[in-house]
Order: sequence, then structure tokens, then C-alpha cells
Amino acid sequence: MENGKQTGPKPTWWSRPHPTSPDPGPAPAAPADAAPDAPAVRDDEPSEYTLAAPAPASPGTPSPAETETETETQTGTEADGGATAPHGGGAQPLHEPDEYRTPPYGGPGPWAPAPPVQRPVGTPAHGTPVPPQPPAGNGSAAPTPVPAPASAPVLPPAPAQWTQYDPWSAPGAAAAFPGAATALSHPGAPVKKRSRRGLALTGALLLALVTGVLGGGIGAYLERNGGITSLELPQAGPEAAGRAPDSVAGIAARALPSVVTLHVSGTTAQGTGTGFVLDQQGHILTNNHVVDPAGSSGDITVTFSGGETARATLVGKDSGYDLAVVKVTGVSNLKPLPLGNSDNVQVGDPVVAIGAPFDLQNTVTAGIISAKERPITAGGEKGDGSDVSYVDALQTDAPINPGNSGGPLVDSKARVIGINSAIRAADTGAGPDGGGGQAGSIGLGFAIPINQGKRVAEELINTGKATHPVIGVSLDMKYTGDGARVGEKGRDDTPSVTAGGPAAKAGIRSGDVITKVDGQRVHSGEELIVKIRAHRPGDRLELTILRGGKEQTRTLTLGSSSGT
Repeated sequence: MENGKQTGPKPTWWSRPHPTSPDPGPAPAAPADAAPDAPAVRDDEPSEYTLAAPAPASPGTPSPAETETETETQTGTEADGGATAPHGGGAQPLHEPDEYRTPPYGGPGPWAPAPPVQRPVGTPAHGTPVPPQPPAGNGSAAPTPVPAPASAPVLPPAPAQWTQYDPWSAPGAAAAFPGAATALSHPGAPVKKRSRRGLALTGALLLALVTGVLGGGIGAYLERNGGITSLELPQAGPEAAGRAPDSVAGIAARALPSVVTLHVSGTTAQGTGTGFVLDQQGHILTNNHVVDPAGSSGDITVTFSGGETARATLVGKDSGYDLAVVKVTGVSNLKPLPLGNSDNVQVGDPVVAIGAPFDLQNTVTAGIISAKERPITAGGEKGDGSDVSYVDALQTDAPINPGNSGGPLVDSKARVIGINSAIRAADTGAGPDGGGGQAGSIGLGFAIPINQGKRVAEELINTGKATHPVIGVSLDMKYTGDGARVGEKGRDDTPSVTAGGPAAKAGIRSGDVITKVDGQRVHSGEELIVKIRAHRPGDRLELTILRGGKEQTRTLTLGSSSGT
């Protein structure tokens, strides 16, 4: 470059070839109506297009934009070896001049190399006035604008903020990005470059921070709500229905099909109780006080555990033992409940009670045997003593309530060891409605031993009546001392010791006090009856008596009497 003018080859910007011709002379002046700020075409470069006004530069130093503006047009002779054509003849431009300076449509001819790429510089905000460009420094005159031909349209000025971009320009050229402002403001100052490793580390730290925050938030949300989708609580899956045979569930599963609920109604009373199947002929064992409301003409309905119902008829009953047998007909697939041995029961053995307390059928409760040979009496509502029952009972803490009466008390092998018959109630006061209240279980339930129940049931089925073992004496039930005293007179002024009876044969007299039965103490007349009723007629007993302050032992064989 000499005196601000480039002497070497110039890049071509969409130049058209012109045929070689002598200098056409001075260019005609621009029309009077042309825009005052339209750039003029240089007289030494016959190209039809001018790119842009030079960018401002510091005084005394030609700017790259100025240098590139001087080289942006070429004559046909300089571009392709002097092959030019005059404006008026030879090869003509392929298209009319474009006032917006867009390249001609279609690809350039084979003589035109690829155009250079423009480089954007900072563009002021819309509406910001652009100051006028200062003159070139170093004494160099600004490039002389070449007036456009008269026939050429007046072209608007190119934006002063844009200059050509040369990707191979030398370092130190004017930058076109905001980051180069410092270098332009301070010529010669070194440009600070950020380390790629520092940028990578910063990015990694930011990514880790964002990931940690998002992960913590998502984790807290999942912990609080249990997941992204709708809440679903954990639950165990299906399991096998079977249970251990000696578990409460296993015992209940085997015993329930044999347990029934009885609904009894008579002319003056009605009630609900429980029973269990004795055999496949349809015999069912229950309590006497359950079927007693039916009388001689009432209705007895049996409901099985599966919901089937059937009418039942009374086979026999005994108030002294508080046992009864009913029978259903026309029912198939009956499942008898196996019977155990109440003599084998020990205190603490686990038991299960099944029944319909308060008419809630198929109710299962569990407990233990809390005592054995507990002498109890029940009934006595009639007042004449004909309905009093004497039981040498099994005591259990398995909950038993009204409606459980007549139901089975079974052991760990689902065998019947007792018939639930009575409870000890703590509350005998008025109920909520002001009437008589009926208390529930307090953990003191009593069952008739199955050994006694089996004998009575067999007699009721076979003969319709049960026999009672007797010793042939009348007892003084008003005696308050320890033991059971033989009365002075019997009922209707008869002798207190039956002539020819078991007691008379054993030498027992009126006024003797019986204190033991087979070595077990008795403390009242009721206890003596209970101990005797626990045996069968014909059994031999050893009685200890107190006569004149001295104990004596007598052995006798139990007699028999018909029950009611």
C-alpha cells in the first residue's frame, strides 16, 4: 500500500467484466434530483457498484475498513487480465443494477471468484444518530467518490457500521464484537483471554450446584409424597389361606363347619343360642335353657355356618345337667365335631370358644383353662328348684357372652372338651333403658365337661331322658358350717336317709356331716351334689364323714334316679 492506496491485487466483489476501451473521460455529474448523501462512484474504477462508506478510524492511521473500501471494486482489466468492455457495448451486465446491492440472481460467471464475507461491527440501537465519519489521517485524502452514471439508479448509502470481514486478517485488526471494545479503546494493550480449563471448571461447578439443588428438591418431594405419580401405600401380597392346625385360625377353620346357631320362639318367650353337630343323623347338642322357651309346641330353627337353615325338633332335655338334644332332618353333608376327654384337661391349656354372642354367629374367642372342677349352680328362675343345674365345671377366660350358651369349647386339636353354659357377671344392676341389664364377659366362663355331656347326650338320644347318680339322702341346704350335713327329715316329713339306698347300706345316719368325696373337700350341700353328679350311676365313692367330732370313712355305690 502506497500513500493510502493499495498496489497489489484486489479482491473482486461481484464485478462484471468490461471490454478493453480507452478512458471514457470524466464521468457525468449526478442528476440534480439525486439524493445528496448517495455515494458517488470513483472515476478511476468503472464498476457499477459501490459497497459502503469507509468506517471511522483514528487520525493519521488508515483503517482496515478504509483500505478494504479502496480495494472493494475492480475493473475488468485488473480482475481478469484486461478483458474489459465499454459501458455502451460488448458484454452487458446480466441483470439491472440492484439498488439494495444484492448479488445478481443465479451463480456468477466463471470469471468471478467467490465473494468475500462481510464482518459485522457493533450496530447502534435503533434510532441512535450516527456521527459523521472523520477524514482519513496521515495526510491521505479520502477516496474520491466516483459519480454514478446518469442511467444508473441512485443507490441508498450502505450502513456506515458495516465493513468487510476478512477471516485471514492480521492480528490487531478492528474487532466487530463487543468483547473487543477494550482492545480498541487502548491500542497496543494485550487482550486478556480466559483459560479454557478455568471455564470448564466453572461450568462443572455450576452444573454440580444446579444438579445438587434439583436432586435435593426432587428427593424431598419424592420422600414427602411417595413418588411422582399418585400415592400408593405399601401392602403385603396374597398369601396362602392355610394356617397351622394348632393355631386359633386353624382350630376355627376345622370347627366352624360343625357349629350351628339356634333361634327359639314359644308362646311367651324366645331366645338365641349355639349348638354343635354330634353325628351325621342330625343330632345337635345344646343347653337346656336355650331350647326351654320353645316349650312343647314352639319353633326351633337351626342355622349352619354356611348360612343354610333347617327346622329342628326336640329329642330330650335335662334341667339338672342343663343339656338338651335337638335333631334336623333332610340335611346332607353334616360334619360332626370330634369329642375330646375332659379328664385330660390341665389348667393353662389353650382353648377356643365358638358361638353366636348377641346373635353374632360364627364368633371365635380364645383363652385358656383357668380352673377345673369348679362347682357351680345355674338356673333357679322357677323358684321351686326344678330348673337348678349342678355342674362340676371347667373354668375359662375365653370371652363367653349371652348367645354362646350350648356352643363348643375346643382344645388345640379342635376337639370338644366342654359345653359353654354359664358366665359370672359383674353387673346385675339396671340397664340403660331402666330395665334389667345383662352384663357381658368378665373373663369367668364355665363349661360342662364333655365327659358328662357325652353320657347325658347318649341317654337323651337313646331314651329321651337322663339318669342322675344319687346316694339316697336329703341334705340340710340351710346348714352354714363347713361340709354338707344330712337333714333331720326329708321332703314331706319322710326320713332323710332313704331306706335300702346307697347311704343307708354304707351306714350313714341323719345329722352326719360329709366333708370329703374321694379325698376332695366339700364345703356345702351344692358342692356335694356337684361332686356326685360328676359321676355315673354305679360308680363307687369314698365318703369322709364327721360324727360326734370324729371323722369316719364310708364306701358306697351310687344309685340312679330319673331326671327331668
